Amino acid sequence: MNTQTPSLSEAAAPLPRIAVLATGGTIAGAAADATNTAGYQAGVVSVEQLLSVVPALSTVARIAPEQVASIDSKDMSTALWTTLAQRINTLLAADDIDGVVITHGTDTLEETAYLLHLTVKSDKPVVLTAAMRPASALSADGPLNLLNAVTVAAHAAARGQGVLVAFNNKIHSARDVVKTSTYAVDAFHSPEIGALGWVQDGRVDFQRSVVRPHTRATEFVIGANWPHVEIVSSYAGVSRIAVDALVTAGVRGLVVAGTGNGSIHASLAHALADAASQGVAVVRASRVGSGHVMRNGAAADDALGFVSAGSLNPYKARVLLMLALAAGGAGPVALQKAFDTY
Repeated sequence: MNTQTPSLSEAAAPLPRIAVLATGGTIAGAAADATNTAGYQAGVVSVEQLLSVVPALSTVARIAPEQVASIDSKDMSTALWTTLAQRINTLLAADDIDGVVITHGTDTLEETAYLLHLTVKSDKPVVLTAAMRPASALSADGPLNLLNAVTVAAHAAARGQGVLVAFNNKIHSARDVVKTSTYAVDAFHSPEIGALGWVQDGRVDFQRSVVRPHTRATEFVIGANWPHVEIVSSYAGVSRIAVDALVTAGVRGLVVAGTGNGSIHASLAHALADAASQGVAVVRASRVGSGHVMRNGAAADDALGFVSAGSLNPYKARVLLMLALAAGGAGPVALQKAFDTY
């Protein structure tokens, strides 16, 4: 019998190396009672423990774990955003890292994902995932979401798609995805145009690609200084008190969560117009949850110096406005171009 040792070219290629960065959240949460899915403490389970309950990960990728933070994501800060984005860019610049997965709380996941979508400077996959049930719960959803996120990050088709969110077998673009339920396992959707694809049983299938510029195609970079941008809401009987106080406090930008198509109560509109006349950037978004805010042209936005958020919700509009202002964007024309582009 003639036996031959396989050549190096014939040997199986090594599995991709994926960095898993943990930041806390429900996926790392624990409660004393396995039936308790609300009264738990977020961020107490380490990244090593999260990985240990998903042995199938070893068949998908070589994992490089790192604990970046251990917080409830309701407490996410711009300082932690800076740390996370800088660490991701450093990792992806290394030849031995093929992609990054971030475990995150669900409360602010959509904001972090969009921030990274605009500031990561690599074509390598970056995938966020999370859980609606703590790690200690019966039928915890975190382990499968983590496995699916690593599976997506290790897949060639994920490269160049910008930052992704893998959740409940769906793959979403960071720009489109929002949290839509306070309790359901299927808590994340892309209401306006749907998910990019799906992941199940090791299979990854993209149905469409991201069109708007992202990652390496943006001018945005993470820095230490974040412009002060706040969000105000329009509702029945709203006063101008909050806007006036924020302008006095030195805010550089205001995003208004308007009714319907970004419409604004008259008293609030007067306050925002005064703010814009003082150089404060004003962006109209909608509190509705889906759809897009149409620019009103000379009849309103042009005359008042307001900017339309398009299909971005108020929280993502705040992220883009902060980055645009930090990049030197000034005036409604330049800022509107940023919102129309990204």
